[in-house]
Amino acid sequence: MRRVLFFLLMLLPVSAFAQVGALEAVTVQTGPDGGETYSLSFQILVIMTLLTLLPAAILMMSAFTRIIIVLSILRTALGTAATPSNQVLIGIALFLTLFVMTPVLEEMNEVALQPYLEEQIGPEQALRAAAAPLRGFMLAQTREDDIGLFMNIADVAPVATPEEVPLRVLIPAFVTSELKTAFQIGFIIFLPFLVIDLVVASTLMSMGMLMLSPMIISLPFKIMLFVLVDGWSLIMGTLASSFFG
Repeated sequence: MRRVLFFLLMLLPVSAFAQVGALEAVTVQTGPDGGETYSLSFQILVIMTLLTLLPAAILMMSAFTRIIIVLSILRTALGTAATPSNQVLIGIALFLTLFVMTPVLEEMNEVALQPYLEEQIGPEQALRAAAAPLRGFMLAQTREDDIGLFMNIADVAPVATPEEVPLRVLIPAFVTSELKTAFQIGFIIFLPFLVIDLVVASTLMSMGMLMLSPMIISLPFKIMLFVLVDGWSLIMGTLASSFFG
């Protein structure tokens, strides 16, 4: 009896795989107009694959890169090693990114997602329509020098209009421009805190208190200055307005 049960259990995975193999995962139907429509299972597979690339898309094709770099430089300038924590900074950056990207997301929903859900356009047309608002956002934030640099590296022929720039050139150019802009904003933020550190260090040196760390004394003054000037509102407002200017 035990041998029979064991034999049946061994056959269960084989029969299950046989049933799965019998399913047609990808089917292509040709429409009356000559277009091709893929099966629902294949469309779900493509969507699930794209979802795995979503974190990289959020990082590289949105406002997240600039915001998180500026917030990290701000924390370093304040001298608070772990306050705010990484989780708090990422949360702030994500919600501020959502605030900045809302007009783009609304346009993508209007021109691509809703027509696709209503079966007015196919998945390929939906992807092209969704890429247009995102391309416009990236072009508005990208320097022409950076686009020219990557076009020369990729050996791409000159284009007549910015809308003709390939995405494989636009995305790295956009990331490079975002890094430059983030470090420029971070440099401006760092200067007043650096002045406080220099004043405190020179004062302690003149008093002969060489064994006392200047960071311990300057930290309360930097926090007080940041609070008095309403620093968080200034930082958030500057970051948000830098994308709409």
